[in-house]
Amino acid sequence: MSRTAASMLREALENVGVKYTFGIPGVHNTEIYDELAKSSSITPVLVTHEGAGAFMADAVSRSGTSLGTLVIVPAAGVTHAASGIGEAFLDGIPMLVIAGGVRRDTGRKYQLHDMDQHALLRPITKGTWLVERHADVIATIYEAVRVATSGEPGPVFVEIPVHLQLLTGDEGPAVAAPAREAAPVRCAMQDVAAAAESLRNARSPTIFVGWGAVDATNEVALLAERLGAPVSTTLQGVSAFPANHPLHAGFCLGRAAVPAVEQSFAGTDCMLAVGTRFAEIATGSYGWTPPASLIHVDINPVVFSANYPAAFALEGDAQAVLKLLLQALGDTPIAAVPARRARVEGAIREQKAAYLEEWLRHDTQGRVSPARFFASLRRQLSDDATVVLDDGNHTFLAAELLPIHRSRGLISPTDFNCMGYCVPATIGAKLVRPDSPVVGIVGDGAFRMTAMELATATAQELGLVVFVFNDGELAQIAQAQEIPYNRKTCTVLGPLDIAGVAQATGAKFLRIGSDGDIDAVISDALACASRERRPVLVDVVVDYSKHTRFTQGIVKTNLERFDFPTKARLVGRALWRRVTG
Repeated sequence: MSRTAASMLREALENVGVKYTFGIPGVHNTEIYDELAKSSSITPVLVTHEGAGAFMADAVSRSGTSLGTLVIVPAAGVTHAASGIGEAFLDGIPMLVIAGGVRRDTGRKYQLHDMDQHALLRPITKGTWLVERHADVIATIYEAVRVATSGEPGPVFVEIPVHLQLLTGDEGPAVAAPAREAAPVRCAMQDVAAAAESLRNARSPTIFVGWGAVDATNEVALLAERLGAPVSTTLQGVSAFPANHPLHAGFCLGRAAVPAVEQSFAGTDCMLAVGTRFAEIATGSYGWTPPASLIHVDINPVVFSANYPAAFALEGDAQAVLKLLLQALGDTPIAAVPARRARVEGAIREQKAAYLEEWLRHDTQGRVSPARFFASLRRQLSDDATVVLDDGNHTFLAAELLPIHRSRGLISPTDFNCMGYCVPATIGAKLVRPDSPVVGIVGDGAFRMTAMELATATAQELGLVVFVFNDGELAQIAQAQEIPYNRKTCTVLGPLDIAGVAQATGAKFLRIGSDGDIDAVISDALACASRERRPVLVDVVVDYSKHTRFTQGIVKTNLERFDFPTKARLVGRALWRRVTG
């Protein structure tokens, strides 16, 4: 049968379950968009910028319902999208990126959008493919999807030259759509048994989970209960363990961790780490000392002992490996567990309450208390809600102060840590969860980068809420400048009329100016988003004068790494500027 590559592509995307594509039509992909318009199962979404489209696709994938997919023009579309592709790559999120390409049947040089897209994207994707024949279109898409979703997930790129989209050709023999691969387990059973024995014999076992454990919540809970072990999470993995579980201690490791983690993890002699790379943010800038027995479970063997030596490296899908660990532990009760569990749960309860009270007592000078805001938001959000963050000071406030009860209930850019993520990602999350509350929390600096995507939300009739934490600064960096520099360079923002942005994009505008506004405005925002099916933009006049434990911890950790002459120079400079101004 003779068909265009655009027609074959539509069929392939339908067969692999793609529900939404994101991008902007151009001269090199209009045939694809014409085909997508014929699909009864795929909705092409027009975005204002391909970078934002990539963040939308990322959030679709993180929601776990379908594969986030871009359909973009070559060259400019690809470079625009690169930040979102890079975020997916470093965070281990599957994404299918499809771009048109210049004609390769004319022999002409210097065509519009002519560049080596593969050289650009190869370092930030799991694989790139150039389709050269009609007969290869469907098979290439299937292979790209398989690579994107197998092992440690990640983005992939497929270029389909425009002449293949325009002209017909033989589609070749039928190809079967990729079947879901069985969860891999590549560790030896004797290693699983030895790791289980180490956990059984530990005096103070602990569990640390990242995004790789996001679909193994039940198994993690069973292990924690079987061992009486407290659980901490990475930033990306905040939703990998429910915060309403009594063994949930909180976020991070080491001196950058919240007090409940710091206390319950003190003196641990055996840690089970699942689905984490022990990256910089997860370890508070590597300010953590591992126990003698570190059991590391991950689907990617490259991460083992990369930063911390693993006594046991168990390669495989988190859920599958944890089931084996549970079997190896057996049903025989561990004598020490009841008393240990009661002690750990009691300490976690006390430390969480004390830390919250510490925040509630803080004088916010009439601005909005982050602790009161998050407490109110938690009370008013159902457990099936999705919260989307950006990169900024609010990110770590949320990680420390906003309990998340559902797996995949919080989405945050992490290792790539790209600003501008929240607004478009909130749109992506709402598209795939139309019947559940979806809220975004973004700093005023990051908001400026992608705020116009609220027009996309309006066009799609999406009832979502975006809270802008507005302090007039790039707060995370401004705080880091305060002590060593006593000045803020390029971190103080110019004025921004957030109400004007709402009006320009069709969003409803609300404002939380003080603590007294919090409950009523959050309630109004959630109700309006649901009722009117349009975005609601909320200006939150937030107080950032109190630093998170994370910020305090990484400052101390990094300062201690300097030699004495460097410390003396930095401290001397800071003191001199305090005096002179």
